Amino acid sequence: MKSEKYDVLILGAGAAGLAAGRQLAAAGKRVVIVEARDRVGGRIFTVPRPLGSGAAPIPMELGAEFIHGLPRSTWDLVHEARLATDELGGTQWCFDDGLLHPCGEEHREAFEVLERMPEWLAAQPPGSDATFAEYLARAGIKTAHAVRAAAYVEGFNAADRNIIGVAALARQQRAENDIQADRIFRIRTGYSALPQFLADQFRLSGGTILFERPVRAIRWTRGAVSVSGPLGEDQTFELHADQAVITLPLGVLQAGAVRFDPQPGDIANQAARMAMGPVVRQTLLFDSPFWGTANLSFLFARQEMLPTWWTAMPESTPMITSWVAGPKAVALAGKVTHREPRALLEEALSVLARIFGVSSAAIRTRLVSWQTHDWQGDDYSRGAYSYAPSGAADASLRMTQPVEGTLYFAGEHTDTEGHWGTVHAALSSGQRAAEQLLDTPPRRDAADLRVR
Repeated sequence: MKSEKYDVLILGAGAAGLAAGRQLAAAGKRVVIVEARDRVGGRIFTVPRPLGSGAAPIPMELGAEFIHGLPRSTWDLVHEARLATDELGGTQWCFDDGLLHPCGEEHREAFEVLERMPEWLAAQPPGSDATFAEYLARAGIKTAHAVRAAAYVEGFNAADRNIIGVAALARQQRAENDIQADRIFRIRTGYSALPQFLADQFRLSGGTILFERPVRAIRWTRGAVSVSGPLGEDQTFELHADQAVITLPLGVLQAGAVRFDPQPGDIANQAARMAMGPVVRQTLLFDSPFWGTANLSFLFARQEMLPTWWTAMPESTPMITSWVAGPKAVALAGKVTHREPRALLEEALSVLARIFGVSSAAIRTRLVSWQTHDWQGDDYSRGAYSYAPSGAADASLRMTQPVEGTLYFAGEHTDTEGHWGTVHAALSSGQRAAEQLLDTPPRRDAADLRVR
């Protein structure tokens, strides 16, 4: 077993871990990022699709895809890395009761239900919370509006309307308004360019990234941390540091896939109060945009098993992505297991055939490539992203509390401003954890961890 010692161990080379690592390495700390995968980015995962004949490959996103609004934590990096971006435009279409049409006022009514929610919550007794489903009933929202609003909340937040809390949603609404989240952008070369830039900067500051090191155990005492796990088929690794930043996804924390010895205070209890949302998405590349709808950006088919679609707009690439989240993703898994991606593809082709009035066979002949990733079945994510159930709006804040000046937790699930489930939340959390650690010099207990 090979054992090494650092100032700071960071678990996870996703956005949070890389943001923390860069800041700590720049401050002179000897930092190692331990990553279970063979790449950086975590739930940012871009797969380049070569087109041949010297053309630039097309970035196909299997995880995070959009920059929502103008969050400083993301845009500062985009500008520093000089990454080209596009703002989405185009038209939104809806498919209801077998009819494809431009989305009208009924689509806007769902957002109005959300916009009224903070005012409704403010009128309740102090400290009140309710599920979104309870809010719809108590606020007397018209059935048609309630159905659309619930479908939007479940799709956007990967949440169950009967679980997600309006206190968290109201905070999210305010946070989105502050950053103009209705504006949506893409990084032209793919989202993975951002974590790759962070990784490059981290290494330039002297940091180390170790790939394919799945941590199974974390032993710690004040001022000393040890992590260990398998290395290949018949070896193990062990690393030591004075302090650690833990950026494991919420689903991994909840599953107990990494054993803490001892349990870090109240962290596990707070993680259990939150929820991890499921998402199934796939991206399909065709020989040409068979949909023919001018400037199509988003397509909403809420009555279908795959209810949300978007194109590569403003790029002309003939690519379309399907998205299903929350309870519909769970239902889809019951119908088409995500571990059989060919069946998932057939479902997507069937839905497209119904929407655009063509045969599945005709669409299939024009399919060039397609990609998907099972985030629920991925041992290193165990879901797409987090949300706060009713009564748990304070859980993320409580997860940001340092544990004896030794363990610091980061990740989108620790966001305290209402940006759960976003890359900018992950980036900000990593920066916050790094600042906390730099403000707290390590204090070692008398007994060294390695002789426990």
